[in-house]
Amino acid sequence: MTISYHFYGAAWVEEKILRLYEILSQCWCVETCAPRLRHRWSEENKTCGQCSITAFLVQDLLGGEVYGIPLPDGNFHCYNVVDGVTFDLASEQFDAKFNDGVERPLCYENNPLQSRDVHFAKEEKRLRYELLCSKVKPLV
Repeated sequence: MTISYHFYGAAWVEEKILRLYEILSQCWCVETCAPRLRHRWSEENKTCGQCSITAFLVQDLLGGEVYGIPLPDGNFHCYNVVDGVTFDLASEQFDAKFNDGVERPLCYENNPLQSRDVHFAKEEKRLRYELLCSKVKPLV
């Protein structure tokens, strides 16, 4: 079976990142989705509401930095830069097919560095992160 990768950076990342995406795809669930976005989460839109917990888990596993794209609602969409390579394993949620036919392009330049302490100050987010870690880490 051939897997098609549609996340930002898929064309230039190493094989280990593609494999991590495959593992995450098996582990993302409605319980790991941000509560405010759970109404949009589905098996077809698995990356919905998963960005910060995914980006910080990737940082745990591969190092690098987590950056955030400011969104109109005041939140940040998180992504990774590892060894100078930018990728966003949760970017598919912005595809037009998941947004009433409207594509939401993201800019991956000049964004602020994100702090784990700030993101995980919210207990619900920390608990979602811990749940995702418990599902992913045994598989890597």
